[in-house]
Amino acid sequence: MSTKLSFYGAAGNVTGSCYLLEIDKQRILVDCGMYQERDYRTRNWDPFPFTPADVDAVLLTHAHVDHCGLLPKLVRDGFRGRIYCTPATVDIARIILLDSARIQEEDVKHKRRRHKRAGRTSPFEYEPIYTVADAEATLSHFSENEFGETLTLGDIEIDFHVAGHILGSASITLRIPNGKKSRTLLFSGDIGRWETPILKNPTEFEDADYVVMESTYGNRSHEAQESVPGAIADVINQTCEAGGNVIIPSFAVERTQEVLYHLSGLLEQGRIPHLVTFVDSPMATRVTEVFRRHLHYFDKDAQELLERGVHPCDFPDLHLCRTVAQSKAIKHIKNSCIIIAGSGMCTGGRVKHHLASNISRPESTVLFVGYQAVGTLGRIILEGAEKIRLFGEKHTVRARVEKINGFSGHADREELHRWIDALDRSPRQVFITHGEPDSSRALSERISRELKCPATAPAYKDSAVLE
Repeated sequence: MSTKLSFYGAAGNVTGSCYLLEIDKQRILVDCGMYQERDYRTRNWDPFPFTPADVDAVLLTHAHVDHCGLLPKLVRDGFRGRIYCTPATVDIARIILLDSARIQEEDVKHKRRRHKRAGRTSPFEYEPIYTVADAEATLSHFSENEFGETLTLGDIEIDFHVAGHILGSASITLRIPNGKKSRTLLFSGDIGRWETPILKNPTEFEDADYVVMESTYGNRSHEAQESVPGAIADVINQTCEAGGNVIIPSFAVERTQEVLYHLSGLLEQGRIPHLVTFVDSPMATRVTEVFRRHLHYFDKDAQELLERGVHPCDFPDLHLCRTVAQSKAIKHIKNSCIIIAGSGMCTGGRVKHHLASNISRPESTVLFVGYQAVGTLGRIILEGAEKIRLFGEKHTVRARVEKINGFSGHADREELHRWIDALDRSPRQVFITHGEPDSSRALSERISRELKCPATAPAYKDSAVLE
């Protein structure tokens, strides 16, 4: 079978994952993600660089918006096939997509009013990328495929493997017939970390002919995971002593649950005071409920906690905010508190309101616990901006800004090396994606040098024929 692989996202940047496989007459899309970096966001409104109606199926690695966020647009523009992913990914993607559509509709309404008052115009942001109705229409296209269950599309055999990044996240292998033999194409998805809380370790593979591999941290090492609880405790204790609030921009999926896991442990050990803690994210609340439905994805330590009757994501003084009124009431809390709110890169959601209330308070702390893509508000704050714009107004950054790298759900440089080095033989070729240029370059050079195989970082819209 002739196979062509095209890179329509996460090429030269970190978000917008989207790869098109053309295998004889079949068209299979792997991921269909939204761009979050400011320099690339206009692509979200652009027509797809392929015809959605021609795509036969989508394989979804996981439910982060940069991997699934444009699926409603794909369906609206003509896709009629099935979207295959694990059961947990189906549940989380439903939440993510509906929330994304709702936020888009609300943001457009606010921008129209604000820009009209200011006499400004916008080239593309007066319309949402897609609507809630588009997201709802997408839900019927999902099909569950559990780990260990082989999916067959024509003559192609497809398997989902534990990736360890978020609940239900997968690396995907495709075995493509090649005469009497077959070729194996491996998509890493987002590779998780070993020995992180709650989730099982990433799968290590023995064989693959071609690999599409993420490189988010291809040139960087994380802090030791053992240092995470101590770093959190230091931030909370120092901020509480100063009389401020701890604002934690956090992804609703996995990262919020990991933060709660660590807070629960620190409270049990008496290492932090009992502060009122808010999860101000209806989506994070719904995702936590998904965790309760898929306990078989938990690792051994989390399973042991559950057997003792302790849920790893719960503790006294934890409040889950579901309504806007509950969210607005937080700013009236006089004593120090912890506020965990979406979105993780501060690109939208309720965290922006809490930043507006706290970013100019030197006694408060903004604590980042996840990757901040180039051009996002989170990255701008992290890189030391003196002023930021929130809701059309400028705010001086006086709050303490901290980042804990050991929290990352992405494998770091050494863990990426471990993952690719597990192969018994060198692949024919490795395609390095989902990373900023320096990160992708470092990983591709190392793979080329150590594994003695071609490793390249494709550009947007590049294609490769897999011989």
